[in-house]
Amino acid sequence: MEEVDVEPAITNIPAASDGKHLGFAWGPGDILTYETLYPVSSGVEGSGSLFIHEVRKDEDIYSPILRKLFNESHHIFVGLQTIREDLPSKNKKPQFVSISKNYRSVLRACMEELQQAAVSTKVADVATQYGNQVSILLAIELIWNLCEVLFIDAAPAGSLLLHLLDWVRLHKADVDEKAREVLQSESPAEHHDYWDMVVSYVLQGRLEEARQMLVKQATLQPAARNMFKLMDTLLSKMPFYNPGGTQTLTEFDVKWRHWHEEVDRCLQDNSFASNQHLELICKILVGDEDTLLEHKGLLSTWYHFLVTRLLFCHPTVKPTELHFYAQSCMTMFLDHRSDPEPLDSILLAAFEFDIHQVIKDCSIALNNWWFVAHLTDLLDHCKLLQSHNLHFGSNLREFLLLEYASGLFTHHSLWQLAVDYFDHCPEFGRVYLELQIERVPLETERKALKVLRICEQRQMSEQVRSICKIMAMRALRNNRLGSALSWSIRAKDAAFATLISEKFLQDYCAKGTFSDLDLIDNLGPSMLLSDRLTFLGKYREFHKLYGEKRFSEAAKLLLSLMTAKIAPRSFWMTLLTDALPLLEQKEVIFSADQTYELMFCLEELTSSLNTAAVDTDRPMQDEDIEVTKVELLRLALARNLAMAIVKEGTVET
Repeated sequence: MEEVDVEPAITNIPAASDGKHLGFAWGPGDILTYETLYPVSSGVEGSGSLFIHEVRKDEDIYSPILRKLFNESHHIFVGLQTIREDLPSKNKKPQFVSISKNYRSVLRACMEELQQAAVSTKVADVATQYGNQVSILLAIELIWNLCEVLFIDAAPAGSLLLHLLDWVRLHKADVDEKAREVLQSESPAEHHDYWDMVVSYVLQGRLEEARQMLVKQATLQPAARNMFKLMDTLLSKMPFYNPGGTQTLTEFDVKWRHWHEEVDRCLQDNSFASNQHLELICKILVGDEDTLLEHKGLLSTWYHFLVTRLLFCHPTVKPTELHFYAQSCMTMFLDHRSDPEPLDSILLAAFEFDIHQVIKDCSIALNNWWFVAHLTDLLDHCKLLQSHNLHFGSNLREFLLLEYASGLFTHHSLWQLAVDYFDHCPEFGRVYLELQIERVPLETERKALKVLRICEQRQMSEQVRSICKIMAMRALRNNRLGSALSWSIRAKDAAFATLISEKFLQDYCAKGTFSDLDLIDNLGPSMLLSDRLTFLGKYREFHKLYGEKRFSEAAKLLLSLMTAKIAPRSFWMTLLTDALPLLEQKEVIFSADQTYELMFCLEELTSSLNTAAVDTDRPMQDEDIEVTKVELLRLALARNLAMAIVKEGTVET
């Protein structure tokens, strides 16, 4: 697929003065621009502007109504991915057609809501914006419907024309609006739009409605009753192919030619010469090109002209012949002096069965990737894009889905939909997801948990650690130690868990109580993440044992924390102080050996404190408190040792 050189759209940035230098910063989907203080000319500095301007690549994702389109189509997309590959194509085709219709029904619902919003709003600019969005969605649905007929349903000769007639009728709704206006008037047959209405019905092949309208005129003209009866007979006799019937396409073609010859005879015999309107209808029935082109106003588009011409000249057209008729009809219908619109080129490419050109032209003409991404995905499932790979490794389907999903990731809520699109891009989807998920702003803990769950489900360990570290640091800055510890454990970050455990211990030393008891009580195996966290958990366990009056177990745990070097040296004095109430108990808690070990710990601590005191200038008051604690501990230990020796000696004898 060759590259098309397209002039980029110019975006005017308000308040950016001419000649000023602009700085910019690229984002995932947007650009931030700002005036700089860079000197414009020698010796003259720019004043700069106070404003930063955000240039958005895709404005549609910020429309509340269009967000419904993105949400609904996401469900259809996910459902499409679940269709089993091993099913025979004959069984899958009805499913693909059904999915295509589901996409179009979502488009239709969105269009109707936009139209209602455009009517109800009182702001002119907003109404214009909604109107423009409706026009774009109408064009998208028109293209999608044609692609459904030609590529997905792949209607054969005979059925093809019936599908194209439905396509034109669906997208020319003004015929029905005009019909309602005519029929609701006092005398429909005398309404100034009556004959336009009848001709419009004939041009769309809605011959039953045309006959019903002609009956109203026949009652007003008794003298011309035979002429109206003849026209009614011709209209009623026109054969339409029935795909479900027993008639073969060849038999239908013979029958249609007989009917066509009969209409042509009536025209040659001047059977309707006295009534210009009926003669006009007769000329349309024989497929007279000049007559059709004289009614461009009623046809309104070249593709309506194409379908009408096929209906009355080539009803058994084959798919392979469409491009010839499409090109000739567009050339005849459009003014030679004007270039075709992008929509005309896209539809012509579809009639030529050039799928890649359709996708390429739509990518250039439309302002977002929604349409091309979903249509390409559906066509790829139909095995219609297998021969086309891009030069940089990813196939066309994946490239477009990645672009679309990347755009969704710039939105504060739609990013969640993008995850599923990345999941179904086997080659680069995971890489894109890893890069994009790191850019999701984690404003709340709830959102962080949502992002974390997505990463954990996909074993994205690096991103899990990153998110947990960010949330832990944020919680720590806000002095929410419990939350910070919980996030650091989840991140399996030993260093950070150690830091927060230290904070918990400092907090305990300052206040005398632990905060977030539920978390510390339920650390479980997580406490093994770091030595300091292990100490925090065990130290809390000591307090619980003491509170439950299980003094022997508490004493044993307290001693083990010091002798096993789990407790930090800076916390030994606190632990020894905690031992004081146990030493003062009437019943001996610490054995003689345990008391010796406590004495050894105290002496080791005091010798290190004396060394530290020489090197640092500490307040006299603090030194006095430390000396008092040491003296009290020595006294309590000595008394407990004596009691323990006596008790142990008494037991032995």
